[in-house]
Amino acid sequence: FNMAASIQQLLADIWEVEDPVDELKTLNTALLTVPLNSLKETAPGLRLGVIFSLLNTSDREQINLCVSILDRILQALEPVYIAQNFREELQRGLLHPDDSVKILALSQAARTAENPDAVTDFLNSPELLRLIIQCIGGEQLSVAKQAIKAISRIAETKAGLDAIFMGSYLQDLKNVMATDDIVRYRVYELIVEISNASPVSLGYCANSGFISQLITELTGDDILIRATCIETVTALAHSIHGRQYLAQQGVIDKISNMMIGAESDPFSSFYLPGLVKFFGNLAIVDSPQHICEHYPVFLEKVFEMGEGQDPTLNGVALDTLAILASSVEGKQVLQKTGQKFQNLLKKIGHLAKNAPTELRVRCLDAITSILSLPTDQQTDDLLGMTESWFSSLSSQPMELFRSISTQPFTELHCSALRVFAAIADQPWGQKFMINSPGFVEYILDRSVDHDKESKDAKYELVKALVNSNTIADIFGNQHYLRLRAYLREGPYYVRATASVALEGAE
Repeated sequence: FNMAASIQQLLADIWEVEDPVDELKTLNTALLTVPLNSLKETAPGLRLGVIFSLLNTSDREQINLCVSILDRILQALEPVYIAQNFREELQRGLLHPDDSVKILALSQAARTAENPDAVTDFLNSPELLRLIIQCIGGEQLSVAKQAIKAISRIAETKAGLDAIFMGSYLQDLKNVMATDDIVRYRVYELIVEISNASPVSLGYCANSGFISQLITELTGDDILIRATCIETVTALAHSIHGRQYLAQQGVIDKISNMMIGAESDPFSSFYLPGLVKFFGNLAIVDSPQHICEHYPVFLEKVFEMGEGQDPTLNGVALDTLAILASSVEGKQVLQKTGQKFQNLLKKIGHLAKNAPTELRVRCLDAITSILSLPTDQQTDDLLGMTESWFSSLSSQPMELFRSISTQPFTELHCSALRVFAAIADQPWGQKFMINSPGFVEYILDRSVDHDKESKDAKYELVKALVNSNTIADIFGNQHYLRLRAYLREGPYYVRATASVALEGAE
């Protein structure tokens, strides 16, 4: 009770003074010491008018203090209470020149929108929703993001969908869209977010014409817009109903045809990566085999980009191969291409050795994905396949990765250790390791891993070896026991120095 009274008193004091900054500081500090739960009991009784009115100033410090105070108190109030009592204040906040005030109003609007009862109140004040829509066109991305979040929350209810798409707000959305390219794509982002929520909400978005407009831009003349557009369309493929819609509308075929047409387009490198990523994403959620068989140009492009000289396209190809190879079905699709894939692996091995660091890391990550094979799927055929891929990477693959793992760059060191961990539970991988002179000593040597990330990566490699049921046979008992001891000591074990000195003296 005491605390409630003192906050009431502080609010009353602020009314009295000419320059309230010190009093605001005191109130702000007091609020931060009160646990949110206790604040929930007292907040509904607090008279916040004074704080709202003090936002009408150009004094930055005063605005920041008021925003902090309001943020704290409003968090403690129920959404319905805010919707019923502070609609006008939120509305004024959305018109405030200061972005932090706009963001406060928008985040509270998003909170109230989560509550079905509050949404109804909300939709009864048309001006409020109109202002939120206008905020999508704001200069600041942070303001626009909050506005998008608030509207997509409102659209989670049937009443909200009706209001946005069936009423006058549809025109407001179209007006704000006309601001410029950047804002238009913010609106598309909102539309995709709403569409992904459910088949019903996708229906609203499609009927309003936004999605067909987006799809038209896929094949527009502006190359940069095309690149942004494909990213937005890719996001729509994240939901099952979104993918079905794209398939029904012929969009997937359209993107496949764009890949074919990219041959003759000198500017295709701007948007081709996006087209490939679109199919890469599709392959994860659908089935790699289905996608690669239906759209053969996809895999052709991935190979072309991998074999080419452009490092940006090499990177996209590597990331896409990593995605495809993450499932056994995807590995089998790659295996079916026969010699083509073996040749590409040779190129990847070459890049892993000679490319700039960032691309080398992406090579190693792709190789890790390509060579990994879950224990329960290690048939003779598949083991034979991963072994032949390992051998295609280089004439001396073990030496290649060992030399990379001794590089002074943590990222390269760890990525090379992850390649070893990928083959550590496959019998052929263990044979390569035991036949590589000094390799077991290198694994057991803790002094080569200088930071936490390296120690963790090494530990994962040891764990993969120890947990394999062929390790004792292939490595021999003595090595196996030393690896087990390493595992037991944990990743960060440091031997006491005295015992090391004594060993030297023996």
